Amino acid sequence: MGRMSAPSPSATRTSPGAHPRVSSRVAEITESATLAVDAQAKALKAAGRPVIGFGAGEPDFPTPDHIVRAAAEACHDSRNHRYTPTGGLPELKTAIVSKTMRDSGYGIAADQVLVTNGGKQAAYETFATLLDPGDEVLLPAPYWTTYPEVVRLAGGVPVEVVADETQSYLVTVEQLEAARTPRTKVLLFCSPSNPTGAVYPPEQVRAIGRWALEHDLWVVTDEIYEHLTYDGVRAVSLPVAVPELAERCVVLNGVAKTYAMTGWRVGWLLGPADVVKAATNLQSHATSNVCNVAQRAALAAVGGDLDCVAAMRDAFDRRRATIVAGLNAIHGVRCPRPAGAFYVYPSVQALLDRDVGADRPTTSSELATTILEQADVAVVPGEAFGTPGYLRLSYALADEDLVEGVQRLQRLFARGPGQRP
Repeated sequence: MGRMSAPSPSATRTSPGAHPRVSSRVAEITESATLAVDAQAKALKAAGRPVIGFGAGEPDFPTPDHIVRAAAEACHDSRNHRYTPTGGLPELKTAIVSKTMRDSGYGIAADQVLVTNGGKQAAYETFATLLDPGDEVLLPAPYWTTYPEVVRLAGGVPVEVVADETQSYLVTVEQLEAARTPRTKVLLFCSPSNPTGAVYPPEQVRAIGRWALEHDLWVVTDEIYEHLTYDGVRAVSLPVAVPELAERCVVLNGVAKTYAMTGWRVGWLLGPADVVKAATNLQSHATSNVCNVAQRAALAAVGGDLDCVAAMRDAFDRRRATIVAGLNAIHGVRCPRPAGAFYVYPSVQALLDRDVGADRPTTSSELATTILEQADVAVVPGEAFGTPGYLRLSYALADEDLVEGVQRLQRLFARGPGQRP
């Protein structure tokens, strides 16, 4: 379940001296670890194993009924059977403008919106539009596993800036400044964070934004978890905190996490009109328009109220308390209480290089394998997020599964050396 290595030359060449079968650019891409863990968990469950998966970052709730009904109606509307504008349905773009002002106080126009096939396409197209080969992107770590891959695909160089649990997984301006070079062009900012659930306080958002403005940097800020915050914490949109930065800022967002719509594949990017126009040109040759039925569903989502979101957030908050308490009850685990998203990111460094049943894992990747094999629990190792020695667990799963999964972990790490289930 760790990061896949690039294929060997013998695997990619047809014969000595022949051209590689796969381009080096694509061969060097690492498979999404979170999706790989989720697929492995599902395969084991299909084979009869009672696996509990903490791997995938998706709500366990169904998409709200009013959104599904809008999609069903859209299937019968012949307007949706044809090509539509690459940048998104005009009415959806207008709704995103209104939703953005309502939810974050950020005023934009429709020509500053590009609707994409999920947040991943928004991220890739943003970096493909902004970066030239060799441009550096400051990447706070732990980071979402896709970020460095899309930066590299766009020809950029990710520069990791690590913040551990002792600083609540929040990078400082001083750390960013120490990592900045003449090649630095972009800062990637994510709050609430995947994988840690960390939320930057308003004063730190402003300080980072002013620092980026001072050094003429672009900021790409991912706000996909904007509504999933707890304990009275509020996520602040960076171009709202520092309005002068708006002309050098791209905001990533979508319906996946907020409205339990991960499978619908609708995201968007917001930015200066010239950047959005360039990214739209790229999309016109990559995928053309996003599925019209999914766009109609997204229109129902962003155009409606947030009552369904509040109900999901209440459930996540309850599960957050359960998983944090349960993991911290395991000797050797340090699990901070996240302020947002639906992940915990505990340090498990004290569990390494010691007997766990019949195994003695020395890395968090090996530990994740041990946990799956001995406890039928799927987790994602910290190697996938740039910080070995940690695990990511999503608490977006049913309460009874969450409790059972944590209890399995407690039983696993309470066993003596050599003991197996």
